[in-house]
Amino acid sequence: MQFLILALALISIGLSAVAILRHETLNWQFAVPDIPVTDAAPLFELLFDYTAETGQAHAPGIVSAGEDFSLVWFEGSQEAQADVDIHAAHFTRRGDGWDISDPAPYATRHGLGSAFDPPQLVVTLGNTIQNEAAPKALYATVVSIGGWAMASVADVRMGRDGPASARKLNLSPLLGRSHLVKSPMVEYADGSHALPVYFEMGSAYSLLARLDEQGRVTETRRMPATNVKAIQPMIVPLDENRAVAFLRDFDPSWKLWISRTGNGGRDWSEVEPTDIPNSSAPVAALSLGGDRILAVMNDDAERRHELRMSVSEDGGASWRMIHRFEDDAGDARYPMLRRLPSGGILLTYSHSTKRGIRAYVLNDAWVATQ
Repeated sequence: MQFLILALALISIGLSAVAILRHETLNWQFAVPDIPVTDAAPLFELLFDYTAETGQAHAPGIVSAGEDFSLVWFEGSQEAQADVDIHAAHFTRRGDGWDISDPAPYATRHGLGSAFDPPQLVVTLGNTIQNEAAPKALYATVVSIGGWAMASVADVRMGRDGPASARKLNLSPLLGRSHLVKSPMVEYADGSHALPVYFEMGSAYSLLARLDEQGRVTETRRMPATNVKAIQPMIVPLDENRAVAFLRDFDPSWKLWISRTGNGGRDWSEVEPTDIPNSSAPVAALSLGGDRILAVMNDDAERRHELRMSVSEDGGASWRMIHRFEDDAGDARYPMLRRLPSGGILLTYSHSTKRGIRAYVLNDAWVATQ
């Protein structure tokens, strides 16, 4: 018995040493966003407008592949039900226009369950984003038992006919349970990536998970929050060291919350409320270069489910609204923003009380004219 205890102690010390060495070699400088400079004319165009025949279509993500991209969302009779699958529409650049495929199932519960080794039950699916560290890869929120509070984040590698392989990220000692994704990944100067995730069981919170070349979690850094359930972190790097995270209050407090880092995400400030109204809804944001940020959020105190687009010139300290979506108060929410290599900006969101998906393409020239 003593020998066994000693062996376990030595293993623990060895693993701790490996973790310390790994920590010292981590690069903690963000990749500075490269904003393409073009002489393009202002562009703001509705690209896609889809409503499910029945049930819900909600929480769209953007999966880019050069100038081509896909919209992915979960669709079924109702959120968190046993008939929900991931659907997609694919967009292929053709000159000045786009070829758009018909929406169709992309990653089904059965297909994803079979892709795990060993295969396992997948009851329902949720928020899905692109895994930018690997080709043809996704991070999907999967539930095998219970509801969202028992969800896991699955690293899914896609094949020709659906999921080819899948494994769950080890994000907590609770068998990796109760973690979800919503926002795009964050890139570091050395080409590595980190994944913004949030924990939803009990005292909800947000964190940034660093990943190695095999996609395994090597370290997590929490955004400290006292007396607030701050979830769905949207992280915008401003330079190599500074970034701002916008967070939704799960309770809610009807305020948007914020956290900042000055050392590449190694440490985060205490989550604090802003003076921006928010109806417990996630934010989409991206860098326009330097301290300029473009954001789409539910920040109208009178029309809480209406999306508005705003620009900040000072790293998120103050905002100027430039465009309003859903003037018919059609309950628009869950936005996602991504930039194309050519400089175009994609925006997608859910509309009509989670009934459908809408997408626009715009550019910096249009933003500058507003």
